Amino acid sequence: MTHLSVLDQSPVRSGAAPADAIRETLALARRCDELGYTRYWLAEHHSTPALAGSAPEVLIGQVAAVTSGIRVGSGGVMLQHYSALKVAENFRVLETLYPGRIDLGIGRAPGSDQLTARALGGSGAPEFFPQQVQDLVAFLHGELPAEHPFAKVRAMPTGPSAPPLWLLGSSDQSAALAAHFGLAFSFAHFINADGGAEITRAYAREFKPSPWLATPQASAAVFVVCAESHAEAERLAQSRDLFIARLYTGRGGRYPTVAEAQAHEYTPWERQIVEQARGRRVAGTPDECRERLEGLARDYGVDEIVVVTITETAETRRRSYELLAEAFDLPRRSR
Repeated sequence: MTHLSVLDQSPVRSGAAPADAIRETLALARRCDELGYTRYWLAEHHSTPALAGSAPEVLIGQVAAVTSGIRVGSGGVMLQHYSALKVAENFRVLETLYPGRIDLGIGRAPGSDQLTARALGGSGAPEFFPQQVQDLVAFLHGELPAEHPFAKVRAMPTGPSAPPLWLLGSSDQSAALAAHFGLAFSFAHFINADGGAEITRAYAREFKPSPWLATPQASAAVFVVCAESHAEAERLAQSRDLFIARLYTGRGGRYPTVAEAQAHEYTPWERQIVEQARGRRVAGTPDECRERLEGLARDYGVDEIVVVTITETAETRRRSYELLAEAFDLPRRSR
C-alpha cells in the first residue's frame, strides 16, 4: 500500500496576500487530516514572493493544534541558517506539546537567494552540514559525546521521546548522509527527477541502523495536480509552467493564474525549462495519478509519496487532494 503525505509551501497567489496563504495552510491541513493523509509537512522559503512559509517551526505548532491524527513536521528546516541546539530545542518543545506527532525534516539548500542567506546568518557553508546533522541528532537525544565542547549542554525540554529526523534532498549527498547516520530520507522528485530512484535505492542499501531507526525509511516528494478530467488537470498545471519559467530565469512574483500563463509568450529558453519541469510532475484524473504515483513508488522502492500541489485557487487545490485520497482509498479520520 502506498501512503500519501503532504508538503505545503504556503503559496501566495496572484492578487492575494501572504496572510491568505497562511490561513489556507491551516484550512488545508484540517481537510487533509480528515482525508487520511499520513503527514503534513511545512516548507521553508525566505524572501520569496510566491511562498509565504518562512518559519515551519512556528506553523507546525499551529497545524498540529487544529488537527488530531496526522503527523506534522518540517519539509524542511534549512539547517545551515541555525544552530543545531536551537533547532533541537524548537522541536523538543513541539514534541512535548504533541508527543508522537512531530517530524523534523532538515535540508542543505538555502531556501533563498544568496543575499537572503547571508542576512539569515548561520554557517552558510555546506562543508559544515554533516557536523551540524551529527550535533542535531546528539542534542535531540541527549547523547553528546564526553569530548564534545558542548557535552554539558542539554536541549530543553527533555522528555521520553524525540521527533524522528528526516534528511531531505535532491542529490546523492543528502542520501549518503542519511544512510550514514541512520536517518530517514525523502527525495525531492519535484525539484530533480534525474537519478532519484537510483539514489533512494542506494540509500536503502547503504543504510546503517541507528538507535532511533532500525531499518531504512524513505519517501519521494512529487508535484501533482489531480482533477475530474485529464484536460482540467493539464489546464490547472499551466500555472506551474509559468511559475517555474519565472523562477528559473530569476524573476519573482506571486503564483500566477492559468489566464496569466496562457497569455504569456514563452521564449525558446522558457519553453525548454517548462518541458523539463513537466517531466517531473504528475497531472491527470484520479486513476491516472494513482497509476503514475504507484509507478514512481515502485521505481523508488518506497511506500510513501509526499504530494506537493499548487493550483490557481484554494478550492481546486483542496479538490486535488480530495480526489487523490479517494483514488488511494485513504482511511478517513473522524474529528
